[in-house]
Parts: sequence; structure tokens; C-alpha cells
Amino acid sequence: MKKIAIIGLLALTAGFGTATAQEKVKTDKSHELIISDKTGWHKIGELTADFKKGKEEVVVMGADRFASIRFKVTDAPIDLTSLEVYYESGDKQDVKVNSIVKAPGESRTIDLNGGERSLKKIVFVYKTPPNHKDEKSHVEIWGLKTNVAGM
Repeated sequence: MKKIAIIGLLALTAGFGTATAQEKVKTDKSHELIISDKTGWHKIGELTADFKKGKEEVVVMGADRFASIRFKVTDAPIDLTSLEVYYESGDKQDVKVNSIVKAPGESRTIDLNGGERSLKKIVFVYKTPPNHKDEKSHVEIWGLKTNVAGM
């Protein structure tokens, strides 16, 4: 319901000529509305891993079709154990990462099952790297739009 209300609000403001050409609209800390379908890498969302939970979730809304994802890390390294990628179709993809991503640094590119697909959310499972107990890691999630027909 929240997704429909936000999309309706954006459509209403676009009709009055007040919306600007943006790639994303931030709705809160763990939700971003992607409104661009341009080919290339788009920032899907971001989170701060405080190493207390061990699991974080980012919801993807709007023009949410992507073929691959990757992560950029700043402030402190993060030991990514795995990802759970949930698709709008109801499918789930489990991805074993088992890699420490240094700060500043970037993960490997992770191809999504079935080519470009609509994402619902991404769940990160991580643990605290040794000697980084009091630090927080800022993680940006990036998605690749290929706009390849038939996907």
C-alpha cells in the first residue's frame, strides 16, 4: 500500500511539472524508490551495519529491474556471509558471499538469476570483522540495468 501511495504521489507531482529528473527518491533509511530506467549502474539503497544485528534488509521499489548487484563499503570493512535476494515474482535467490569487503572497497558483481528481474528486497547476513567491534560500516547497494529485451 505504501508503494502505491508513493508512486501515486510522484505521478501527481509530475503532472504539475514540479518533479525533477532524478534516479531515486529516498523514502526512509532502508527504502529507496528508483524512477530511472537508464541503462547502467544505479544506487538502489544504503545501510549502516553496526555489527549488532548481523542481518539488515533493504527494500527496492519503483523501476526495480536489475541484472546484477554489487556493494560499495566505506567507514569500516564488513564480513559479508551471504545475501537473500527476493524477487517481485516471489522467488528467492540465496547467494553465498563469504568475503570481507574492505573500506573503502567494493564487492564482486553478483549476477541475478534469470537476467534482469524485478527486485523486492535484499537481506544482508554479515558478521563483525576482527578488531572492528566499535565501528560501523556504510554499505551502498548498486544495481545494473541492462534493458535487454526478453528478460
